[in-house]
Amino acid sequence: MHGSHSIDVLEVPAGVGGAARVGIGGPVGSGKTAILEALIPVLTGRGTDLCVITNDLVTDEDAQRIRCGGFIDPARVSAVEAGACPHTVIREDPTLNIAAADDLEMRFPGTELILIESGGDNLASTFSLDLVDWWAFVIDVAGGDDIPRKRGPGVIQADLLIINKIDLAPNVGVDLAAMHEEAVAVREGRPVLLANARSGEGMTSLADELGRAVLFDR
Repeated sequence: MHGSHSIDVLEVPAGVGGAARVGIGGPVGSGKTAILEALIPVLTGRGTDLCVITNDLVTDEDAQRIRCGGFIDPARVSAVEAGACPHTVIREDPTLNIAAADDLEMRFPGTELILIESGGDNLASTFSLDLVDWWAFVIDVAGGDDIPRKRGPGVIQADLLIINKIDLAPNVGVDLAAMHEEAVAVREGRPVLLANARSGEGMTSLADELGRAVLFDR
């Protein structure tokens, strides 16, 4: 059953339903694909049976990048071409992504987790709960330390907010501690994760969060 919304517990009875579906959204350049590349080997190293769906406008470049990474069977990576605003196929009409996820589950019946990366979008981008059980929103320090203060729906509503590229903070004049504090405040204490996808920092914590939120009964 997809469409439940909980930070700590996925409301699916044990043994019922297929793979958990998790969204990864955020603006262009925030590091969504890099996070997937760093997260996949952590999850597969824990024995998680997973597949990936990428979304882009008119290309499958992100899917090809993940397929070539060597951490997952290329056949387990599907690409959806939105052909319009990226949020359309993850929020307004997610049928293309639902169909892609159903197809992956049919071809790989042991799948426990499907990671769905959105195309790069703005701070208002959110996932339909008809598509995903749980979703994370990625921002990065290079985008500015005022992003949390703007209180975009992606920042506020996501089950997990990821602040990526934390290694760049000194180079772009960002007070990382203050940015993190503001993010926690606007999210009223809900999870905020600091990450550096290029080095892998934060990926173990992200995998732990996924384990608690959506994989606990699988």
